[in-house]
Amino acid sequence: ALCSPQAVQRLLGPEMGALAQEQVRVLLLDRRNQLVAQRVIYQGNAYSSVVRPAEVLRPAVVAAVPHIIIAHNHPSGDPSPSPDDIRVTKDLAEAAKLLGVDLLDHVVIGRSEATSLKDRGLF
Repeated sequence: ALCSPQAVQRLLGPEMGALAQEQVRVLLLDRRNQLVAQRVIYQGNAYSSVVRPAEVLRPAVVAAVPHIIIAHNHPSGDPSPSPDDIRVTKDLAEAAKLLGVDLLDHVVIGRSEATSLKDRGLF
């Protein structure tokens, strides 16, 4: 089960931590938090990615999964969430709730570690 930021880091860190561009993924989870699928939502430039809530949530609605985790990397290697990361996460959590999808976490992946916005109380 994907029930911790460390589990997300173990799953995605080796690949996403080495990317030169920012990438956003959505992890689709079943009722027991087992991974059903993952989708690359966006691949941006070295400094930012632009994400629309509809693009992130569409795979969850189509797959009819109850839970999602958002993950994206910071090519700088520093997993500290930016003000944009926090704003987008709050927007996504609100939109997901309206669609009956639970946003469990947004994990920012750095070169060797990850940060959970949920654990930091940022949404």
